[in-house]
Amino acid sequence: MCRNIRPLFNFEPPATPEEVRAAALQYVRKVAGSPQPSKANEQAYAAAVAAVGAATQDLLDALVTSAPPKDREAEAAKARARAQSRYA
Repeated sequence: MCRNIRPLFNFEPPATPEEVRAAALQYVRKVAGSPQPSKANEQAYAAAVAAVGAATQDLLDALVTSAPPKDREAEAAKARARAQSRYA
């Protein structure tokens, strides 16, 4: 799967509509094999992003967990530390 798609579930604050759309866009780009659609495929591309975004939001709304929500800043700091050790 695409490495740019980040987990969106169980974070405080919850995923924003912009984050859900960005994940949907990354997924559609990966499946389509191109970062931008041709003029002939623009409508299909936009419809796919909207459908994947809606399905993603439905999934996030339906998921349940007993784990406490993760802190976005703490997770970002962990990711930066992993990247620094990997590329140092």
